Amino acid sequence: MLRQIKLSVLFFGFVGLFFMACNSGYTPKPTGYYKIDFPEKKYQLFDAPGYPYAFEYPIYAKVVKDSTFFGEATENEWWINIDFPQFNGRIYVSYKEIGKYKFDSLVKHSFFMTSKQSAKAYSIDDSLVNTANGVSGMFFTVGGDAATANQFFLTDSTKHFLRGALYFDATPNADSLQVVNDFIKTDLKHLVNTFRWKN
Repeated sequence: MLRQIKLSVLFFGFVGLFFMACNSGYTPKPTGYYKIDFPEKKYQLFDAPGYPYAFEYPIYAKVVKDSTFFGEATENEWWINIDFPQFNGRIYVSYKEIGKYKFDSLVKHSFFMTSKQSAKAYSIDDSLVNTANGVSGMFFTVGGDAATANQFFLTDSTKHFLRGALYFDATPNADSLQVVNDFIKTDLKHLVNTFRWKN
């Protein structure tokens, strides 16, 4: 009988501890991300000899001539990349001459390249570009886990056509990349607003 009482006390003791543990004030912590220290916004001029365009870009980025496109040579010598080493980001910039290509085809291709992001995007916003330098085009902002959240094309509609897209060397995750995308988007807007054709 005494043994039965001891077992009952132990059983109810464990049950009591179980219910007390289940009523603790534990709250799971939300996912955290690394703190990013952003540099001060300052710009420098890209105006290399022979290039048909010039623009301002951040001092914490570097312009690198692009010589290959999927293993093949680039179409012309005016393709560049703008690298952001601190953020593992890159703006791929391609240039095409209107005449070799139809203007309408280049514009349609730019819209097509942006629409390819729609599988992972929850929104695609476009805004017209018309600058004081006589440059026109379109700026695209893609929401969601798309490979590229910011793209643009610039043109004079008669001779020049340039397209740019920002990519990160990371798995697309809108939550973790949003703050960096927003930071570099300001730089992209500055590039667009200072962009000019040289001939």
